[in-house]
Amino acid sequence: MILVYTHKITPRVRYIFKHIFTRVLLVPVSFTTKVEDFVAHNGPKMSYTKVPLGKEFFVKSNELLFEQGINDLEITLSSWDDTPCFFNAGPHSSIPFDIFAASFYLISRYEEYLPHVRDIHERFTAEQSLAYNFKFLEKPVVDIWVVKLKTILKLRFPEYHFPDREFRYISTIDVDNAFAYKYKSFVRTFGAFISDFFKLQIRSFWSRVLVLLRIRKDPYNTFEKILTLSKTYDVKVIFFFLIADYTTFDTNVSATKRQFRLLIKHIADYASVGLHPSYYTMKNSVMLKKEKDRLESITNIPTTISRQHFLRFSLPETYQNLIDLEIEEDYSMGYASHVGFRASTSIPFHFFDLDFEIQTPLLIHPFALMDTTLNDYMGLTPKQSLGRTKDLLNEVMNVNGTFITLFHNESLSGYLRWNGWEKVYDKMQKLIHTHVN
Repeated sequence: MILVYTHKITPRVRYIFKHIFTRVLLVPVSFTTKVEDFVAHNGPKMSYTKVPLGKEFFVKSNELLFEQGINDLEITLSSWDDTPCFFNAGPHSSIPFDIFAASFYLISRYEEYLPHVRDIHERFTAEQSLAYNFKFLEKPVVDIWVVKLKTILKLRFPEYHFPDREFRYISTIDVDNAFAYKYKSFVRTFGAFISDFFKLQIRSFWSRVLVLLRIRKDPYNTFEKILTLSKTYDVKVIFFFLIADYTTFDTNVSATKRQFRLLIKHIADYASVGLHPSYYTMKNSVMLKKEKDRLESITNIPTTISRQHFLRFSLPETYQNLIDLEIEEDYSMGYASHVGFRASTSIPFHFFDLDFEIQTPLLIHPFALMDTTLNDYMGLTPKQSLGRTKDLLNEVMNVNGTFITLFHNESLSGYLRWNGWEKVYDKMQKLIHTHVN
């Protein structure tokens, strides 16, 4: 156990110290405000306050963890060796910046509570983030800082055993459209035929005909391929199903369709199944509950994991609604337009609600990349995408973090805009498997 002396124990202090020591370094941590208890402690210890008590391991504290509410902070970038950092701590500190306040700022998504301009889908954009503007979006800097901190602590306390984390990989699949053509309503199917005809989309027109005549398999039905790859490479896979009522942005097969319900049941027998809350659930708790109840009625399993459709979430409202509905884990933490680490970490963390100044039970799983980001937003070729995947994978492996990818069943089809992408997912699984083993 590591004992931390600080002049004031706040919820923010407890939260970030427990995350860094307990969740990341796998080391128990305890706190004291009594100097005599700190002096009497024989094990590893450190102080986190304004001035050191003596010659102990000391990190000079920034005010952030002792404040409440949100303030517009002035942040100046510096570096710790070759790693970007901020909240400089001065010459007396054992490390050159306040790693705890800086980590809290990034992981709590403090900046997303500040006034900002949202995109057309009402999302916080990567371009407004500190990580993007200081050019460390594609590095899990919090994890890098903690690895460097561990090295220093091991030198300072050579008799203490610091366990090693293990790298993990989780493949997540969003099912926005389970089928390209099958099981759609007559109105939707007829309208699509008319649209294809007048837009001269001949390939789509004839593919629709052949699929509906059962001559050809529906191109988006790639589920068995995903399950087979999961088994081949021993990968944990999670499917997030969109089961909303039809809207402009929610166009999946109706959840009343027997074949769609059977598909979800089948997948649930072989993999984890989560909710993909629809476009308009971002601030609509009633709609969110309706969709959660709908998925549970299909699987007969409590729904405890989710990812927002279009990655549409607003802090803290969306997460508060998920918590109220007993969702335990969320996988929405990432940007649609850029790959990288939205919270500057690859390691799951509990959501800290800055409105109520409390750590919540909701566990946030940040993902590193998404197929539509690589293809649609960044315009990368499949080969270039695998290169970027390898770069991000190396970043996460270097810190023994958790590498999470987001693909859609559509992108494995190689159909229309996914032409040439049908083998990207397979090659990515092989790449990760080779690196790990």
